[in-house]
Amino acid sequence: MPRWPALVALLALLPGCASGGHPGPVVPTVLVPSGTAGTPTQLRDGDWPMYHRDPLHTGVAPGVPPAGPLSRAWSARLDGAVYGQPLVVGDRVLAATQNNTVYALALATGAVLWSRHLGEPARSAELPCGNIDPLGITGTPVYDPATGLLLAVAELTGGRHLLAGLDAVTGELRLQREVEPPRGDPIAHQQRSALALWQGRVVIAYGGLFGDCGNYVGSVLSVPVTGGGPILSYAVPTTRQGGSWASGGPVVDGEQLYVSVGNGAATGGPYDGSDSVLALSPRLERTDFFAPADWAADNADDLDLGALAPVRVGRFVLAVGKRGTAYALDAEHLGGIGGRLAEAPLCPAYGGAAVAGSTVYVPCDRALAQLTVTDDGSLHSGWRVPLGAAGSPVIGGGAVWVADYGRGRLYALDPATGRILQQTATDPLPHFASPVLTGSRILLGTTTGVTAFDGA
Repeated sequence: MPRWPALVALLALLPGCASGGHPGPVVPTVLVPSGTAGTPTQLRDGDWPMYHRDPLHTGVAPGVPPAGPLSRAWSARLDGAVYGQPLVVGDRVLAATQNNTVYALALATGAVLWSRHLGEPARSAELPCGNIDPLGITGTPVYDPATGLLLAVAELTGGRHLLAGLDAVTGELRLQREVEPPRGDPIAHQQRSALALWQGRVVIAYGGLFGDCGNYVGSVLSVPVTGGGPILSYAVPTTRQGGSWASGGPVVDGEQLYVSVGNGAATGGPYDGSDSVLALSPRLERTDFFAPADWAADNADDLDLGALAPVRVGRFVLAVGKRGTAYALDAEHLGGIGGRLAEAPLCPAYGGAAVAGSTVYVPCDRALAQLTVTDDGSLHSGWRVPLGAAGSPVIGGGAVWVADYGRGRLYALDPATGRILQQTATDPLPHFASPVLTGSRILLGTTTGVTAFDGA
C-alpha cells in the first residue's frame, strides 16, 4: 500500500491545472491515514452506480420486469432532503442529504446500515441568494467500483466545497479534499450537477445559486479518484455566470466529455463561451462547441442551454434548453455558433433526458415529451403527457418512468403512446427528481429521505 502521508505532502506542493494550461490555485488535500482503498464491489446488472445508471446517462435499466401495480415498500426518513438520485450497489441504497450526511440503506427494508456526516451545510443567511436551505450535497454522487468508494461533493458553512470518498460497505471516510471552482467567489457557486467518472477521475461541474447572484463562473473540475494529484479544470471564458448546473451533469462519451453551459454575461459583442454545449478533452481543454446563433438574446433573456444535460443519440448530440428549441448536432463536429444540423420547437427542458435507440424522452417544464432523431438528424416530435412539473425520466420494464414533482406522483408510461400504465402518490419531491430502477423496486429521493416502491 502507498505511503499516503508522504505522498500527500509532496502533492500539496503541486499546482492544479486550469483551462488553457495556466496553473490553478493550490488546493489542500487530506487523505485519511488508512489510505483511499475502499471495499471494491463488482457491479451487477441491477446496480445503479451513477446518475441515470451509465456514463452516457441514458437512464435505461436492463432486466426490469414489466410494470405492474405500484405499492409502497418502505420510506426512510433521513436528516435532510435527497436531491440527487439514490444509488444502488449490491443490496445497499446509497443516498446523500442536504444536511451533508451520506447513508447506506438496506435495499430490502430501508433500514440504516451506516451514516456519515461530512460537516455543517451552508445556510441561506450566509449565501448571497439561493432556494435550498440548508445547502449540503445537491449533485448526485458516483460510485467507483475500482476503489469501492462513494464520491460526493458537500457544500459546507462558509461556502466551502469538499470532495469526500466513503467506503460504500463500511461508511468509513477514506479521502477528503477541497475542490473550489477556479474563478469567482466560492460562496457564489453551487454544485448541482451529477458527478461523473472518467478515466480514473471524478468530474465535478459548478454553476451558481438560484437567482444568478454574486461573482460565479461556470467550471468543470476533475480530481483523481484517489484524492491526490493535481486538479484539472476548465472555466467558461465569460466574465460572470455561464454555469453548468443541469442535474443530469456532464456526459462521458469515450474520449469526450459533453457539458451544457448556461447564460453568460455578454448580451452582445464577441461571443463569451456561454449558452452552449461543450466537448472537453481528458485534460479538460475545449475541443469543440455549439452555441445557438441567437446566443446573445438567450443570455439577455435567461433562455440558455444550461438547463438540460446533453444527450448522445446515435451519431448525434441533442441539446435543449430554456428557450424550448431542440438542436440536433453532429457528435464529430458540434458546429460552433449556429452550426446545428437541425432544429425544432419542443419545450423548455430541465434536468436529464432518457434515451433508447433514436427516441428521447425529454423532461419539459410542465410535460414529458417524446422526440425522435432520424438517421439524417431530423427531429420529429411525438406524444406529450402534461404534468405539474416533470422530473427526469428513466426507462425499464417496458415503461418510461417519470416523477411529477409538482403534484407528487410517480408514473409509468407506455413508451410508444405515452398512455399511463401505472401511477401512485409520492412523498414531497425536490426539483428534477428522478426514479431509480433495480429489479422490481423503484426508488425516489424525497424532501425527507428515500421512498421505495414495488411494481416494476
